[in-house]
Formats: sequence, structure tokens, C-alpha cells
Amino acid sequence: MRETTDILISGGGVAGLAAACAFGSAGFEVICVEPNPPVTRGEAEGSDLRTTAFLHPSIPVLEKAGLWTRLAPHAAALQIMRIVDAGGARPEPRIVKDFDAADLSDKPFGWNLPNWLLRREMLARIAELPNVRFLPGVATAAVLTRESEALITLSDGRRISARLLIGADGRGSTVREAVGITVKTLRYGQKALAFAVSHTVPHHNISTEIHRSGGPFTFVPLPDRDGQPCSAVVWMDHAAEVDRRLALPTEDFAAEMMERSCGLLGPLRQISRLTAWPIIAQIAHRMVAERTALMAEAAHVVPPIGAQGLNMSLADLTTLLDLAEAQPSALGSAAMLESYHRKRHLDVQSRVMGIDMLNRASQIGAQPLRDLRASTLDALYSIDPVRRTLMRAGIGIR
Repeated sequence: MRETTDILISGGGVAGLAAACAFGSAGFEVICVEPNPPVTRGEAEGSDLRTTAFLHPSIPVLEKAGLWTRLAPHAAALQIMRIVDAGGARPEPRIVKDFDAADLSDKPFGWNLPNWLLRREMLARIAELPNVRFLPGVATAAVLTRESEALITLSDGRRISARLLIGADGRGSTVREAVGITVKTLRYGQKALAFAVSHTVPHHNISTEIHRSGGPFTFVPLPDRDGQPCSAVVWMDHAAEVDRRLALPTEDFAAEMMERSCGLLGPLRQISRLTAWPIIAQIAHRMVAERTALMAEAAHVVPPIGAQGLNMSLADLTTLLDLAEAQPSALGSAAMLESYHRKRHLDVQSRVMGIDMLNRASQIGAQPLRDLRASTLDALYSIDPVRRTLMRAGIGIR
């Protein structure tokens, strides 16, 4: 027995769930499959403790999806992006530069939320949409496409005919492999640690990125907890160093964390478990195939610098949704998909290359090169038109 739907979304991470909400809110019939049932409580085993910063150009698609009213009450605003160079002989700030959203508009750069909470609210929104079915514990097993449809076999034996197949199933995408799209992958020998901390100095809605060597140490504001200021931390470094820190006693880890943070937010107290993942950059050579569109990490992966990852994914979603709503009868057609590829791929390429350069600069260990990095930051910040251009490019305003 074959079921039919307008859209099958393979992947129920944050990007895939956002897509299900957006297309469902637009009136399309949607099935979303995800082999790993989402964890929707922060304290639960296996919860995703990373956070996502939604830059303000991403908000309209969340509003159209019926999500932003759910998410906004839980979000911490990001008003200032602070870059700190601590690459001198001692781990202490020597250059501090603030990029203030007020220089561009009356809106903050974006808003930060925990990933587990995003999943909770997105699933609650899906439950309100009778035309969206979410199938947890079910994966895409096989894909066959032809001019009129994509035929998807699921891991539970069901067969689905869809006008459009969206691959949102991550960096090792089954959909991407099934339709024969290749990728270019860059490896850095890095891992990232993600966890949450409380601290004594208020963050004042400032996201702080501290550069020394190995990769940035980043504080991202979270709402206060029990009257204490809190931040999410992403600490990138060489993989061997991350593995070593994961094995440290609590007191030793706290001491290294304090030193690497340069004490900017005062004493830090770890309030969540540590999670770690390898850092790569990756880009698909094409974002489409017959009746198939790739989005999010199935199409592009970047190091967690500048809040680019999910915002690139939501730019994918915005483009796909706009094309689908402009001509619903052409959903999944060759013309629609080619337009999507043309509108997104060049921007994706440029952002992956730009973040690759920033990450390589953040890894620098030799003192003369760290000094050059600091002087370059100082010079770029001091030229007002250049600073504003970098800010606009970073949040995706043209």
C-alpha cells in the first residue's frame, strides 16, 4: 500500500521540524520522519544542550510557521557581538571590539534558545497542524525518483509517494547519498565542547567570542536561572585537547575554563553536562536532484562561528517556501528546484569559505601570526564602512 503526500521531510532535527511547521502552516500535506525520537527536556538523557541563535532575518519564516510566538518568551536577545583577542603571551584580553546591532537597526542581532526547547515547541506546533504527520523512530531506507514523484521506502516498510522530497537528515545524509549528490569536506582536527554555565558578571545580552589559539571560546547569553546570569558555552580546540578536558576532574576543568575565558564573566559554574562533536566544513556540489531538495546540514556544514549554521538552514527554508507558495502546482518540479539551487548555492559557498577562513585564523598558535590576527581585527573594526559591511554580511542583510 502506497501513501501519498505533498512533501516528505527526511530528518526531524531543528531544521527539519521547522520545515514541517512552515510547509504545514502554508497548507501543504507533510510527513516528517526522524530515526531518533527528539528529546524535549533539558535534564533528560541524550538532550541536545547546544543553543541556537536566530539572527533577525530568520524570524519571518518562524513567524509564518507559527513558531515565533512560542519561542520568543524563552529567548535571550543578542544585542552586541563582542570579539576579544587574547592571543598575547598571557591568556588575557588585549583587544576588545564590540559590534552593536544598534549601528544597523533597532533590532538585536538575534535571539538565543536551547536546542532541546526548540524541539519541544516545534513538536507542540506540529500537533496543532492536522496536515502534518511526524513519525519518530522511522528513517528513510531507500529513495527512487522519477519525473512526476519521489518514491520513498521507510524503515518500517511503508512506501510514500511525494511531490517533493526534502533531505534535512544531517551531514551524513541518506537522501543525499541516495540521489547521488557528492560533497566536499574540510577537516580541521578540532572538536567543540558545548555546555551551560552560570556566572557572577551579567552578560548584558552580549555574545562574547574569545580568540587565543585552537579555536574560539564563545559565551552566548541565556535567560537567568534562579536569579543567576547564565550563558551557553561553545569551546573549540584541537581534538586531543578536548578529549583531555573531557577526562579532567571537575575542579581541574573549572580552572582551565576560567583561564580560557579570561575571567570576563567572573567565576563560572558548570550547570549542564559536557557534550562534544567533531568540527568540519562541508558543502554539497548541488542542492537538488530529481524531485529532491537538500537543506541544512545535508547541504552545508560550518564550524559554530558567528551563528551561521541554522540561519543558513532557515535561509534554505525561506527560499524553498517562497518558491512553493508562489506556484503550488509546480511543487518539486525541475524548474522550481533549479531556481532553488541557483538562489542558494552561491551564497552557501561564500559563507562556507568565509567561515573556513575565520576558523583557520582562530586556530593559529604561533605568536607572530596571533599578533597579525589582532592587528587585522583592530584595523577592520576601525574603518566604519567596513565594520558595518561585515555586520550586515554576518546576519544576512543585503
